[in-house]
Amino acid sequence: MHERKHGHHHGPGGGRRLLEHGDLRVLVLHLIEEAPRHGYDLIKAIEELAGGAYAPSPGVIYPTLTLLEELGNITAETNGTKRLFSITVTGKETLDASRAAVEALLARLASGPGRDAVMPVRRAMENLKTALRMKLGGGAANLETMRQAASMIDELVRKIEVL
Repeated sequence: MHERKHGHHHGPGGGRRLLEHGDLRVLVLHLIEEAPRHGYDLIKAIEELAGGAYAPSPGVIYPTLTLLEELGNITAETNGTKRLFSITVTGKETLDASRAAVEALLARLASGPGRDAVMPVRRAMENLKTALRMKLGGGAANLETMRQAASMIDELVRKIEVL
């Protein structure tokens, strides 16, 4: 199961969204204020702040950056195919007016669903899935490699069951 969430996260039984309307804009401004960043860097920084529970997709982050640029909150410097975003004076003023909301959002992210005890297991599961796709995907693996991988996974399951 894909544990990283794109979009809004609802906790067990519904609950509050990890990011409410407008949160992404002020979070992006906050991160760009810390240091100029590329779009991909912002995705990774937000994912890290959310403990892996949320990572904005490129289809969310880039329109947000475009909006912030159109509003005069950030500027972009193009270097090859990458754009480096920096905060403007207007952006700092916008962020200052939202400082309490930013602090509340950062606190919510720090204590959110991605910070629970199962995160190391989720990370390990993602690593396992990636390794399996790389080693066994595309039909490149032979039958013996497949059997060895299955045997290793079965052995791990037995060990986990006795924990």
